[in-house]
Amino acid sequence: MTPSSAADRVEEALKFLEGRWKLVILFRLFGGRVLHFSELEKAIPAISQKMLIQQLRQMEEDGIVRRIVHHQVPPKVEYCLTDWGQALCPALDALLQWAAARELISETDAKAPPVPSIS
Repeated sequence: MTPSSAADRVEEALKFLEGRWKLVILFRLFGGRVLHFSELEKAIPAISQKMLIQQLRQMEEDGIVRRIVHHQVPPKVEYCLTDWGQALCPALDALLQWAAARELISETDAKAPPVPSIS
């Protein structure tokens, strides 16, 4: 794989996760959790109902989330990750570890003596 084709593939993969809320929704559904729409709303209070619906629909179209409709009164809708969506878990865990490492590096840099400038 060339650097150019790798960059194209990364860009393609990131399109699935575009949007402010998709990663938050993913984390709420990891581990095989099945949540009602209202439970997702409560778990992510900063998201509007319209935006949550929009993000869930996009994720469903992309094959990341499965929407389960129970035909009853009142209607009940649940969401869970597909196998493909669940497969993102190790990659996102690695992303969290990467972010945590930055904090450690920042702390180490703050404690290090200043580097003399070359004049």
